[in-house]
Amino acid sequence: MMKRLAILLLTVALPGIAAAEDVFIRIEAKRGTAAAMTAATDWQTRVGDLPTVVFPLSATWTAIALGPLPREAAEARMAALKDAGTIPADSLLTPAEGIAATALPDNAIDQTGAASITETPDAGAASTAGLTPTPEPIVVAPPSPDRFIRIEAFQNRADADAALTKWRETIPEAGMWQMPDGWFAIAAGPLSEAGADQWLTALKNGKAIPDDSLIEPAADMGSNAVPGTTPDWPENPETLPEMPPLAEVQELLKWAGIYDGEVDGKTGPQTRAAIAAGVAAQRASAHPALAMQKLAETREEWRGQMGLAPLTDDYTGLSLTAPMQRLAHERTERALSIYGPKDESGAALILFSQPGGQQEMLDMAGLVTALGWVPAPERAITKGNAVLAGRNETHIGRAESRVADGQVEGWVLIWPVEDAENAPRVAAEIRDSFARAMPTRAARDAEAAVTTGAATDAPATDTPAAVPGTPAN
Repeated sequence: MMKRLAILLLTVALPGIAAAEDVFIRIEAKRGTAAAMTAATDWQTRVGDLPTVVFPLSATWTAIALGPLPREAAEARMAALKDAGTIPADSLLTPAEGIAATALPDNAIDQTGAASITETPDAGAASTAGLTPTPEPIVVAPPSPDRFIRIEAFQNRADADAALTKWRETIPEAGMWQMPDGWFAIAAGPLSEAGADQWLTALKNGKAIPDDSLIEPAADMGSNAVPGTTPDWPENPETLPEMPPLAEVQELLKWAGIYDGEVDGKTGPQTRAAIAAGVAAQRASAHPALAMQKLAETREEWRGQMGLAPLTDDYTGLSLTAPMQRLAHERTERALSIYGPKDESGAALILFSQPGGQQEMLDMAGLVTALGWVPAPERAITKGNAVLAGRNETHIGRAESRVADGQVEGWVLIWPVEDAENAPRVAAEIRDSFARAMPTRAARDAEAAVTTGAATDAPATDTPAAVPGTPAN
């Protein structure tokens, strides 16, 4: 203990003060000061003669280190400890200058948790007289965030005011500072040093800020001319997840409206740009893998809010995922199964399936247009596929159909214009899940009639009426 105290007196007479050429041997980091202090006590029992200290890395993480020592001595000692397997192989040296390190209390290494049990002469009961009281944890205050991401700077205030208005459309937290040189800077902050580094890279990669944006210390920002708000942009944790499969990532980005390419699971410039744009736009994490994981969680929450559920329609034999909390089945007509709005939701879904080929598919597209389900549609017609999309002042419509195994099958989604943001997302859920579960009821009845020799009624041939609550053009 006296040897350790002597080292402390020689090297860290006061917390946070170290010789100019001294370094720490940094061995690991823990989330939170309490966890770091516990781990540091354990490390002290292993290294013995070297003082163990802790110091903040960020608002979340606290480093555990040995020293400080002169650099040459630290390099030799670190190599010896690594060779002996006493410290991790990825331990590194950190300059001690400017670091507010806190040493362990002198009695910390005596807290082994082992009780000294003695027998009492008359009762034989165990006592714990040999235990040393647990010391109060040392609280190391993390450094305050003091970095700003400077987006643009202007010589005159009028240009800066206009730029601030523009930048707040994409970065609402932005504010304006009058720099010491008289220029006006648009910036976001304050952030920790690590957070500023991570988000500067992420926002640049996602083309959310200019490539010449940079990090400024708070001391160089000058006076605050127009206050911004502190960004709630989290730092990357120490442990990060693996990137989800690329096809899943493409589907997520397509759902978010960021990617419009093929979902093929292949990397390329468009996919990479969409991932970077997603990280910058969502701002749930600066790391792509964690950002995509957060986006997947957001989509699951959204699915619950929309009431999406599997639907297998007995009449058409089609299955899909649909917003069933907003729909109620109303009727079947000809080849159609019609789900109207539930509780005045303004939503409707029409499924259709009938024998036919390209011409019958085109006829169905004409019927959908004539009934106003997809108003003034833009058409994308190819061999075996048709897509109609349009909107008016009341609703958004989208219809997709295909020719498969001698059947023309598809769906029409009608969605209220007041909720335009969710219309393409719901349509994507329907499209991605659309499949045939069984033959149409008419086909099943016909097969049964052949088997039993009974006659079946032919389907009605009257023209379908407009879906209730959805005016035709």
